[in-house]
Amino acid sequence: MIATLVTFTYTDNFNKDQLRSIAEKVRGKFENMPGLRSKAFTINVAKKQGVNFYLWDDESAARNFFSEQTLEGVTKAYGVRPSVEFLELATLVDNS
Repeated sequence: MIATLVTFTYTDNFNKDQLRSIAEKVRGKFENMPGLRSKAFTINVAKKQGVNFYLWDDESAARNFFSEQTLEGVTKAYGVRPSVEFLELATLVDNS
């Protein structure tokens, strides 16, 4: 498994309601997506950030998803280009 942290950092135009709206609008695209185990849309008001956390079954699915085309699309939707970090998963606690 691999995790991906996608961070949208705003300066003047941060709007948490808009981030919630985007999340609700696009969440269906991620339901039953091959290779994606889970995704969380989060908001960090103090840092003026939208932070999306993905958990993937394998690294190739994660890296293939974040193509330049995908990054251009999310930049248009969110109004800022995100930083994307691929994180090695040490262990996972899943209480679902």
